[in-house]
Amino acid sequence: MNLADLNKIALAMVTPGKGILAADESSGTIKKRFDAIKVDSTEDSRRDYREMLFRSQEAMSKYISGVILYDETIWQNAKDGTPLVKLIEQAGSIPGIKVDEGTQALPNCPGELVTVGLDKLAERLKKYYDRGARFAKWRAVIDIGPRIPTQTAVRVNAHALARYAALCQAAQIVPIVEPEVLMDGDHDIDRCYEVTQRVLNRTFQELRVQRVALEGMILKPNMVISGKKCPKQASVQEVAEKTIRLLKSCVPAAVPGIAFLSGGQGDEEATAHLDAMNKIGHLPWRLTFSYGRALQAAPQKAWSGKPDNVPAGQRAFSHRARMNGLASTGNWEARLEKQAA
Repeated sequence: MNLADLNKIALAMVTPGKGILAADESSGTIKKRFDAIKVDSTEDSRRDYREMLFRSQEAMSKYISGVILYDETIWQNAKDGTPLVKLIEQAGSIPGIKVDEGTQALPNCPGELVTVGLDKLAERLKKYYDRGARFAKWRAVIDIGPRIPTQTAVRVNAHALARYAALCQAAQIVPIVEPEVLMDGDHDIDRCYEVTQRVLNRTFQELRVQRVALEGMILKPNMVISGKKCPKQASVQEVAEKTIRLLKSCVPAAVPGIAFLSGGQGDEEATAHLDAMNKIGHLPWRLTFSYGRALQAAPQKAWSGKPDNVPAGQRAFSHRARMNGLASTGNWEARLEKQAA
């Protein structure tokens, strides 16, 4: 493992003013998104949609530091035969790959899941590296509900995340470590704080046990936020303050950067939260975005599967990417959204 090189890539992934596009939706997830805009989800339509994003020159070169790809996408070529990975590289962005294979029910823990995909991961990583991937992502899913998460779910998912991270670094790939505490449910922000604290503490404990070099990884956590069904929704400022307080107590300063997931927040909401955190400032690590839906909902709608709508889709993507780029340096303002509209 060459740690200096891993650290260089990790820092490039959290370049101030830039963030990560999560374009790694599984075929099932993207089908749901395409159903909503009345587009058939085929190998070609998925390719065309992602090619539209990767050819958005302004967004990709100015605001997107890296792109997380799905296994299907990393092997696909654009319509003109150029590998999609090359389009990303040509825009000055770093290709990455989602390597987990989804979740399964966790035995003896009703309602809880464990992420799978460690078997043969070392071999897969080598192929992805040869194809151009320089970072990877693995998502653990922790739900909040009556009597959950159990200690079992927190421990097995943290253990798997650390094993994945160690395998990535051995393959000279930067791991994005994503322990996601879901925002579904009616829990309040303090319950989210308490569960996320348990999850992050356990994750870093496992990373140390498995000798993962913290300088060569990126953390992708949830924000500390009220559950979607909670009658009392926390303000933007409260989310920012509590998230920062939590991260300072759990995340070592050696980690180069933290790239938040949006986790079902609205587009502007995810941007406002990130901006408020960066406005607090004085942080040991860089804070940016690794958004999927919060970057893509608008361009998907504008594109709607029609070749004539590609420029409109690219404009919508560039706008969201720019807004989040500004938020990653604490320079976003709500009025900028109205100007674009």
